[in-house]
Amino acid sequence: MVPAAPGRPADVPADVLIVEDDPIIAIDFEDRLMGFGVKHVRTVASVAQALQAIAERAPDFALLDVELVREKSFAIAERLVALKIPFVFVTGYGAETRVPPAFAGQPRLQKPCSSDALEAALQARAED
Repeated sequence: MVPAAPGRPADVPADVLIVEDDPIIAIDFEDRLMGFGVKHVRTVASVAQALQAIAERAPDFALLDVELVREKSFAIAERLVALKIPFVFVTGYGAETRVPPAFAGQPRLQKPCSSDALEAALQARAED
């Protein structure tokens, strides 16, 4: 086994699903995830697209923008929980973003998030 590069987690997810309706933010996340060693990054912009992507191939990890255009990502979160796939909510609205009680303890990243925060989310997933 090849050791991880200094400062990089030894176990990053191979396949990450990004659910983000802003293409600039999605591209930024994708670039950073690939830089961390993630092999496959898929990006979708709606609940329907995300559920289809999960049905086609379950990801190892997901980033879910809470507020999508005219919908919220909680149906995706429910599916990921059912499949035991770790995920992080991503929001630009901070602590005031309301999430259902079932997801109150779910990790969140504040947009814009630092690369360190994003990498820490991946590292926490690896330790679960």
